[in-house]
Amino acid sequence: MNKIGSKGLFSGIIVSLAMIASARAQSVVIPVETKDNALVLEVGNDRVLNMVYFGGRLGNKDEYKNIGGLNNFSGTIGSYNNAYTTAGTSNLVEPAIQVTHADGNKSLDLKYVNHTVTKISDDVSLLSINLKDPVYNFEVTLNYKTYYDENVTEQWSVIKNREKKSVVLNKYASANLCLQGSEYWLKHYHGDWAQEMKPEEERLSNGIKTIDSKLGTRADLFQPPTFMLSLGKSATEESGEVMYGNLEWSGNFRLDFEVDPSNHLRLIAGINNYASDYVLKAGGDLETPKFVYTLSDKGKGEATHNFHNWARKYKIADGEGPRLTLLNNWESTYFDFNEDKLASLLKDTKKLGVDLFLLDDGWFGNKYPRNGDHAGLGDWQENKAKLPHDIGYLVKEANMNGVKFGIWVEPEMVNPKSELYEKHPDWVVKQPQRPEIYMRNQLVLDLTNPAVQDFVFGVVDGLFTKNPDLAYIKWDCNSVIFNANSAYEKNQSNFYTDYVFGLYKVLDRLRSKYPKVPMMLCSGGGGRVDYGALHYFTEYWPSDDTDPLERIFIQWENSYFYPALTSSNHVTDWGKQPIKFRVDVAMMGKLGFDIVVGKLKPNELAFCQAAVNTYKQFSEAIWHGDQYHLQDPRENDIASVIYVDQAKSSAIMFNYLVNWRVGTESNAPIRLKGLDPEKKYRVEEVNVMPGSRSTIKPSTYSGKFLMTVGVNPDVKSWRPSVLIAVKELK
Repeated sequence: MNKIGSKGLFSGIIVSLAMIASARAQSVVIPVETKDNALVLEVGNDRVLNMVYFGGRLGNKDEYKNIGGLNNFSGTIGSYNNAYTTAGTSNLVEPAIQVTHADGNKSLDLKYVNHTVTKISDDVSLLSINLKDPVYNFEVTLNYKTYYDENVTEQWSVIKNREKKSVVLNKYASANLCLQGSEYWLKHYHGDWAQEMKPEEERLSNGIKTIDSKLGTRADLFQPPTFMLSLGKSATEESGEVMYGNLEWSGNFRLDFEVDPSNHLRLIAGINNYASDYVLKAGGDLETPKFVYTLSDKGKGEATHNFHNWARKYKIADGEGPRLTLLNNWESTYFDFNEDKLASLLKDTKKLGVDLFLLDDGWFGNKYPRNGDHAGLGDWQENKAKLPHDIGYLVKEANMNGVKFGIWVEPEMVNPKSELYEKHPDWVVKQPQRPEIYMRNQLVLDLTNPAVQDFVFGVVDGLFTKNPDLAYIKWDCNSVIFNANSAYEKNQSNFYTDYVFGLYKVLDRLRSKYPKVPMMLCSGGGGRVDYGALHYFTEYWPSDDTDPLERIFIQWENSYFYPALTSSNHVTDWGKQPIKFRVDVAMMGKLGFDIVVGKLKPNELAFCQAAVNTYKQFSEAIWHGDQYHLQDPRENDIASVIYVDQAKSSAIMFNYLVNWRVGTESNAPIRLKGLDPEKKYRVEEVNVMPGSRSTIKPSTYSGKFLMTVGVNPDVKSWRPSVLIAVKELK
């Protein structure tokens, strides 16, 4: 198996209440419940599976059977609320699935067969609903995996071809939801390289709004598969009904939002069918990627906590474990380094007080040395001129300095100027009769080919085999797919989908052998951030833009969906802000440095060393605590966020000036969130530059006071970033 409305017009027919009751008595009602919410499916006497409700959970399950008759989902051309809308029969709205049978017929009609519920744990349950076409031997199983305490559901389909010949899947979505609200407000994101996660919110009108990607790799470069959907009105941090969604897929995706003639919203999420009519062989199954979502009637804050708690516990690699602070050499040296220079940087790693030294791009290639981004990619042997004693020497040097060692790879890619390209031109994604098109002077390897999968696995496995103490991998992916064509794939329309299946096969093998090794998902910045990829990675790189002012906005938007321990934030020389501002911003996640430590002034070095210690004191709150967005940088001169540990005993509040016009400052207290109102807390400023004095007097307050009145961080142009520690008095 591959993993991958207002009421309709009056019809003139009067149906008695007795007839309605009789028909509904034959229905099958299937509630999908979490702690606070319920999604209700219903099978009528026509054996069609419909979705009749998505909202707050009822105390009495027997009452779900009364919901279906209260809403009119029918229009002049049929029903709009099918749980998995087919094409070619009675449905004329946007389909979730569309097929072409071997005889050329394009109709599909899925009828309910049965369903099962599997209890995986006290918290997790799986509902599987089997549907079958009465004419063709074609089946679909709809899966709903619920995480009860977290109020999260993962939904996907398994499409089964039991016909005697291949069928073509023209569309094959993971999920099809029907939502009800007076209005629908969609917040989605767009951007480009170094401009990721720009938000845009709009009221959906009748018709279809589609968010998609056709880039192949780095699929999120322009738009990520992540969104907020408010029902009725635009949700605030603490009020409104809002749904978060994310497609767990690292390739081309498609999200359709269709407001139907009855003013219901039909949401279809799945793999993008662009250039991807999938040929499914006789007897074959296709498992679509999971679509994960949560619903909150208490605003965005609760939805954020739902996603964060679920992700750390169930999805992210080692989501409940610690993270490593690091020093990266990239912006210190770029491609210009040797053993002596790196050995010096290893000593700086220890001096700075971080856990790991990360060697970035440029360490490999001999016939075509990797002295720039135009050559060597794909030739994963140490460059003898730079590293005469190989990686092992540096790993030992790191150990001798009391730090760990990590390394950069980009194993899915190749430079045309490389030995790999010369030996295996058939491994490269390209059109044989057209000019090659490059992004960062490179092309993409064909991961539909098992030989290429073995090679990519071998790149990373070989590094660990030779260097067992290797402690970290930075996995990059800088190019999108141009000229999509595979020398291996027989059905070219399967290529985009099978590429991602191939990538996941490699990552499955790596995680099976190296389950705990930290790995950063880089992808030229935030070009591949989704929960399908984060299943294999401990963290991601939000953007190549490390200007701290810009990073506040990028990290802020990502943090609605992804917990802080997944966000790799590095201190660099980008931007005009002082070192304190840069460090303070990087501490809102997984802290790293990409600077020349030797060029720091004594007081700057002392500050960075103290900041690393402060970070480690509050890392539990940042990594595994609850995050609260206090003041949005797009709506206020001062941005503010707080992380509170699970025991509500320790918290750290980050405050930043984001409007540098004259006279902007924090003029009023900012109310904190997430504390215990009955506890007493000591409040004081931390991360103060050596030689400077805090303007905030250490004081003691009740949690009730801090959440009702608040504290003024005293942010001004001459102190543009302020960190406040909140610790329980015991």
